[in-house]
Amino acid sequence: MSASTSEHHLVWHPHTVTREERETKGGHKGCTIWLTGLSGSGKSTLANELDYRLWERGARSFVLDGDNIRMGLNKGLGFSPEDRKENIRRIGEVAKLFTGAGIIAITAFISPYREDRDQARSVQDPGDFIEVYVSCSLEECEVRDPKGLYKKARAGQIPEFTGISAPYEEPVNPELVVDTDGHSVTECVDRILAYLEEKGILR
Repeated sequence: MSASTSEHHLVWHPHTVTREERETKGGHKGCTIWLTGLSGSGKSTLANELDYRLWERGARSFVLDGDNIRMGLNKGLGFSPEDRKENIRRIGEVAKLFTGAGIIAITAFISPYREDRDQARSVQDPGDFIEVYVSCSLEECEVRDPKGLYKKARAGQIPEFTGISAPYEEPVNPELVVDTDGHSVTECVDRILAYLEEKGILR
């Protein structure tokens, strides 16, 4: 039986505990904060600082980091456009589950293609997906190069590396832009928290 045929026998099972009940008990709404930007722009640093600041406030949040996900759920996927697409599709579905559980999911993925980010947005309800463009010049990212990846990419050791031999498509209309070139981690996280308060996600 093919996958497409077997899907006709699937039935969505509703949960006894509703999302609203989970959010009421948790004291805040669930959402997905989707951090996107070049390697070295500061996505993981911001994600973990934001997670800590939320934890200090008693909020339930969790970081879904690109490298960590590729070591487990998405192990075996490469960096071709097709594999990148599937990588983001899977994490988009996982983030949706976290959001539905009343948790603030914080994702830190390069996610270089607009179409793939739009797909991740499309599976969630309006207002649940918050795209945050972590803006940083390629030059600064190369100076930082925390993993030594740009140096390897320039030497031809890493094919299809975003920003060097593969494209990065900047968000056209993100909910937020944080500039890690000119602002500190604290300032960038403050902006994200202020947005969550403004939108009533944090009460």
